[in-house]
Amino acid sequence: MATGAAVGAWALVLSLWGAAVGSRNLTAQIGKPLVLNCKGAPKKPPQQLEWKLNTGRTEAWKILSPQGGPWDSVARVLPNGSLLLPAIGIQDEGTFRCRAMSQNGKETKSSYQVRVYQIPGKPEIVDPASELTAGVPNKVGTCVSEGGYPAGTLSWHLDGKPLVPDGKGVSVKEETRRHPETGLFTLQSELMVTPARGGAPHTTFSCSFSPGLPRRRPLHTAPIQLSVWAPEPVPLEEIQLVVKPESGTVALGGTVTLTCEAPTQPPPQIHWIKDGTPLPLPPSAVLLLPEVGPQDEGTYSCVATHPSHGPQESQAVSISIIETVEEGPTAGSVGGPGLGTLALALGILGGLGIVALLIGISMWRRWRHQGEKRKAPENQEEEEEERAELNQSEEPEAAESNAGGP
Repeated sequence: MATGAAVGAWALVLSLWGAAVGSRNLTAQIGKPLVLNCKGAPKKPPQQLEWKLNTGRTEAWKILSPQGGPWDSVARVLPNGSLLLPAIGIQDEGTFRCRAMSQNGKETKSSYQVRVYQIPGKPEIVDPASELTAGVPNKVGTCVSEGGYPAGTLSWHLDGKPLVPDGKGVSVKEETRRHPETGLFTLQSELMVTPARGGAPHTTFSCSFSPGLPRRRPLHTAPIQLSVWAPEPVPLEEIQLVVKPESGTVALGGTVTLTCEAPTQPPPQIHWIKDGTPLPLPPSAVLLLPEVGPQDEGTYSCVATHPSHGPQESQAVSISIIETVEEGPTAGSVGGPGLGTLALALGILGGLGIVALLIGISMWRRWRHQGEKRKAPENQEEEEEERAELNQSEEPEAAESNAGGP
């Protein structure tokens, strides 16, 4: 049995060798043997030839010759000068060159660019939908291809025709993974479609894998047929616009909340309109107007876009702004940030004025006290002079009174 296997292997080698003669670009299946012919080499020893390899296994050119030994189990030179790769792999992709000298001294060069491939298993659609709903996005299924090299591509077909993603009615989410050991690829493609209302009641989807190499036929999945269900459109009366405060009248600086209620499934996209012009806001069922001002006055409405039919606009509501002024110490804050700033400025100026007045009174009292101290000695001298004069005037009167006595 071993002899038969060896004969079969050599038969395959010889067939591959015949196919490789005269080729420049070669493709080989992963795990299969590959024989590269060295042109101009003598068929029997002695031979003057040299193979140079630059592949994913080498950091620089690897040189092989008939006189040298084989390169592990990767490659070896055959007796006829050809190069044998017993089981080619992804790391063997690269450039192979041979330089041979004939017996009469003529030099011949050969060069090959080798690529490898692996055909994956037949792709399949996993987790397929049971039916589709018209007017809304539906997941058709996920197409999976495993074990291929190079990666290749997946594509979808609708009723036998290519289905091109447009980001609206047709979208595809793709994912590519590579096995860390084998280097083979797994591809996934998830298809989302939005069937049009009034379209065909049944649709057929299929997926195909296209290899990343030329002259390789694509592989197709089994088709799946899905029915399309068209729900009744949601009546316009169910879309309501709720405003808080209910009157639509709010004080300057207050808050207004607008809520668009559309009890439908799946929920629609809500956009807002002010005075007939769409507001440049992301879709949201709630519109919040904090610290309203005169620029927020106007007429508001919401537009609900349900996938099953066109947009529907709600009844409009009017928002009015009133200015309120309160008496008392807090009137400045109610009147807005302008009056509040003015009150703050006046308060600061008043405080500075009071401080200046107190400083002035203190300095005046200090100056008056110092002045009184300077006048005190002068007043004492004047009082002594007055007392001396009084004493002098009292002495003559006393003498006269004594002289006139009995």
